[in-house]
Amino acid sequence: MLKLYRAEGDASGIGPTLPPKVIWIDLLNPTEEEKSSVERILDIRIPSEAALNEIEASSRLISRNGLLYLSSPAVRVDDQEEAHLTPVGFVIGPRVLVTIRFAALPVFDAVRERVRANDELENGIDVFVALLEAIVDRGADVLEHLASTSDVLSRRVFKGGLVRSRRPVRSSRRLREALENVGMMADTLARARDVLLGVQRIASFAGGANSDWITETAKKRLESISKDVASLSDYESRLSDKIQLLLDATLGFINIQQNDLFRILTIVSVVGIPPTILVGIWGMNFKNMPELNWALGYPLAWLGVIASGLLPLLWFKYRGWFD
Repeated sequence: MLKLYRAEGDASGIGPTLPPKVIWIDLLNPTEEEKSSVERILDIRIPSEAALNEIEASSRLISRNGLLYLSSPAVRVDDQEEAHLTPVGFVIGPRVLVTIRFAALPVFDAVRERVRANDELENGIDVFVALLEAIVDRGADVLEHLASTSDVLSRRVFKGGLVRSRRPVRSSRRLREALENVGMMADTLARARDVLLGVQRIASFAGGANSDWITETAKKRLESISKDVASLSDYESRLSDKIQLLLDATLGFINIQQNDLFRILTIVSVVGIPPTILVGIWGMNFKNMPELNWALGYPLAWLGVIASGLLPLLWFKYRGWFD
């Protein structure tokens, strides 16, 4: 899909020449024909998806023939509401911004509405800065949501809400769900970190480029974006430490619960040993067994079996194993 946006309404399409006042060309899953048309009209090179996925800075930050070729990861959400990283490419020139992406992204829709509303976006660099600002705002919202979620989970973990149950199965299920939530939070935080790092790189690179068409206003806004990302990175680091603490605490509670279960199994096995020995002795088929001739042999045997089971329980109670 190829869409053109200009300061005075959307362009109807692309032909042999570029329509007047076009400031943004958005390529969404472009075909080879669409890529060739844009390359021919603007005399640029449209990078492939594989090229945009390169992680080294030399592949993501390129200045060539007075144009900037930049790429950064973004987050897309699939039909199953699962988030994934997807590359986004930017080709910035004196007037036109070309974006290459392979998934629908809400931040692009928001900036598109600003362009249609003529929200002081007069050229490609203005649209580029607006896109970066929208991505940073979206990243800040994600971090805020993670912070509130971690606060709720932290209260459940450290105030005993996860393990305060008489049913071990229920406690295990709660702990397993908490562990899954912590893992999802860590995964989301890692994606947000990748996106913010990519935005910081391209913002710093574009702000420091020696191009006359990058205005001082745009450079100041790009510098402000870099500062915002730096502050968000500090916030992300603290949030990462908190999530790691929650992970360690959840795993610690799981270990404690496992130890409690093993302790119960140990008590049961030890309590059952003395009665088993007595029953095994009195169950022998020897002819001369004095206990067989006792008048109170049967009740005394029962008393011995019960006492041999109670004494270990009392000893464990005295040692504090039931606390």
